[in-house]
Amino acid sequence: MTLLAHLVEGPAAAPPLLLGPSLGTSYALWDAVAPELSATHRVIRWDLPGHGGSAPELIGAGARVGDLAELVLTLADALGVERFAWAGVSLGGAVGLHLAVHHPERVTSLAAVCSSAHFGGARPWEERAALVRREGTAGLADHADSRWFAGDFTVPRLVRDLRAADPGAYAACCDALGAFDLRSRLGDIRVPTLLIAGREDPATPPAHLREIADAVPDATLVELPGASHLAPAQRPEAVLTALRAHFDGLAGRGTAVRREVLGDAYVDRAQARQTPFTARFQDFISRYAWGEIWTDPTLSRRERSLITLTALAAHGHQDELALHVRAARRGGLTPDEIGAALLQTAVYCGVPTANSAFTTAQRVLAEDDQAGGEQHPTDR
Repeated sequence: MTLLAHLVEGPAAAPPLLLGPSLGTSYALWDAVAPELSATHRVIRWDLPGHGGSAPELIGAGARVGDLAELVLTLADALGVERFAWAGVSLGGAVGLHLAVHHPERVTSLAAVCSSAHFGGARPWEERAALVRREGTAGLADHADSRWFAGDFTVPRLVRDLRAADPGAYAACCDALGAFDLRSRLGDIRVPTLLIAGREDPATPPAHLREIADAVPDATLVELPGASHLAPAQRPEAVLTALRAHFDGLAGRGTAVRREVLGDAYVDRAQARQTPFTARFQDFISRYAWGEIWTDPTLSRRERSLITLTALAAHGHQDELALHVRAARRGGLTPDEIGAALLQTAVYCGVPTANSAFTTAQRVLAEDDQAGGEQHPTDR
């Protein structure tokens, strides 16, 4: 039995997570994301037929997305994986949508990245398939950067993968994309679903992901600035953050609480500034500070806010104090209550400490009264 070429990373006992590629790429598309995901999951990346290391004869002309889904299920069965989480880009996302509709017993959670429930109908894909069968993929590779990436960004390895793809297998995947239309079945998807859109993606623009999010019950949509069609390659840190929040219940709950306390605009900015260097720290904050401490029901949200204000004031963390003064106001604390907390600090931590804290709090309250804005200085 010939299986799709694949790479398995992470602990054997960890929850399985399958990662699907986009048309024309190999599983190298996930190189900047999969190693981090493998810290908590058994990550299984795979190649489309005729791409990377997968045999081209696994697919033929007139193929459908369902055929690719069956190849993935065969791979999962061979690896002893009964149920799995799924993340896929473009065609890989379409395979995940198909599985969630037609094999819901196999899928625990779903993320579709820069994908769609339909890809513009058969005609453009028939034309591309005919071109590739006639001339190969070299011409497509010459112009791949403008379709795949925003700005001057590129990943030469992925462009080489497109150039090396088997023309017949690539064309068969085009046939599958041209025939794919799952719009009438999106409401049948019942697993937790995340949609990630690249704001500069010309192939599957955010409207395509929004269409899925509107139809799938309780789905979540994230739009990434500065990302085109291959978001995991161009914005890996942002994709990683979104996937971790989705697939890890604790981190996901923490991110939700963080948004409630600090506001969507602040959290969006913090995630946009995240880099591979800070990604683990951000994940730690989401899991532990927000996912465990702030969700503990022993203390109310107001009580936690007051404690946080006094602790930050005591240690002289003025930037953090400014952030949480705004959070306290958002959470319903009055200026008088905030002042009372800082006065308590003066008694037990010293007048100079409280003096600095009052100065910071007064500035923040005045700014918010005048502008109503949120100018958060840190990423916590």
